[in-house]
Amino acid sequence: MEPRTPGEIRLQRQAEPEAAIAAETRTLVIGPYQTKRDAAGAEPRPPLARLDEAVGLAAAIELDVADKLLVTVQQIRPSTFLGKGRVEEIAGRIEADGIRLVVMDCALSPVQQRNLEKAWGVKVIDRTGLILEIFGRRASTREGTLQVEHAHLAYQRSRLVRSWTHLERQRGGFGFLGGPGETQIEADRRMIQERMTRIERELETVTRTRGLHRRSRRRVPYPIIALVGYTNAGKSTLFNRLTRAEVLAENMLFATLDPTARAIKLPHGETAILSDTVGFISDLPTMLIAAFRATLEDVIEADILLHVRDIAHEDAEAQGADVAEVLAELGIEPDADRIIEVWNKADLLDEAERERLLNLSRPNGAKSPTGKDAPKPVLLSALTGEGIDRLMSRIEARIAASRTSFAVILEPAQGAELHWLYENAEVLDRREDASGALHLVVRVAPEKEPRFLNRFGAARRLKGT
Repeated sequence: MEPRTPGEIRLQRQAEPEAAIAAETRTLVIGPYQTKRDAAGAEPRPPLARLDEAVGLAAAIELDVADKLLVTVQQIRPSTFLGKGRVEEIAGRIEADGIRLVVMDCALSPVQQRNLEKAWGVKVIDRTGLILEIFGRRASTREGTLQVEHAHLAYQRSRLVRSWTHLERQRGGFGFLGGPGETQIEADRRMIQERMTRIERELETVTRTRGLHRRSRRRVPYPIIALVGYTNAGKSTLFNRLTRAEVLAENMLFATLDPTARAIKLPHGETAILSDTVGFISDLPTMLIAAFRATLEDVIEADILLHVRDIAHEDAEAQGADVAEVLAELGIEPDADRIIEVWNKADLLDEAERERLLNLSRPNGAKSPTGKDAPKPVLLSALTGEGIDRLMSRIEARIAASRTSFAVILEPAQGAELHWLYENAEVLDRREDASGALHLVVRVAPEKEPRFLNRFGAARRLKGT
């Protein structure tokens, strides 16, 4: 897909130097996993699925992944994470295969990282470092770039194993793949702290501006719908389908990092704001959740959350659990009424599995423990458009649950009042009697009810709303 927006074009140009380095960097991805089991004795995420995801992360910055290696870890060694024999075995493999970079799909301490680099004679980065590198490439707005750089500096402050000449570069990425080794540690430490302080000041200004935009949006109170989900679940493809926008939507991890919002029209004409957000991922570093707090503010404030899941993925259940965990950290209960689960990528299912999931997503009158209708997911394909109408109807029904319907009668000369209703309410029904008077059924948001009743004092509140 060719870049279309100025931001995407700039992002592509910024990534070109790093992409050239990455393409020539033979990489070994290692999955050093401890065996974990849930209360039922099952592994919540299969090690091979975790390793494949790590390979996908490496591919997201065009690394030349020459090989991948699954390692079962019984006990984590404080000095090298892996046991001495395993470290020596991997050293031979690295030399034989001409590996120049090792990605460890775990969190390494600074000491472990440095010791592994000495033992293997190549650069080593852990999962957090890799995700930060991806974020450094993908962020395109001023806010996103500042947040990522601040998170990166906080991460590297205690490590200081490479030069910091990249701080003067105006491009994506953070130089994990190139640059000389450890130099001028004290000067680097001062440079990092000074840069972090400057970024914090700039972020304060950016955050204030974003807050003003959000408040101005609230003054014209449209419902806010936020897309959340595991990275690469298809959120941006769904965003494009619903808004007819051209947001970057690629089959890669973390294709979207910066907040994007567009207005959409619901079936009965109501305007809503749809917000696309950064994809979640297992073991997402806490510093990145904090760094993207501004992005996630749209999630916290949203009237409706669309939890988009790649239902065709073999690891769909574990991915869903990871998203629920991050939402819980933001103070959002996974079974909250405002969450609609979206089972995406139905086009990748075989006919039998599609029919099975479609049956599971049909309302059956079941009740939740609170006595409400048990929430049902929506099966769809953002790529083909299958199920989009069902989703739009579900969104509108969820919004309508908190709104009141009124019967309104307008005389033929009340054109201004009719226009106001179409602009500020949902017109559910309209008919004209023999005298030319219009009989309308409208649905009004709670925050607009006072203005509505002030203007249409004779309106009749309908029962059941």
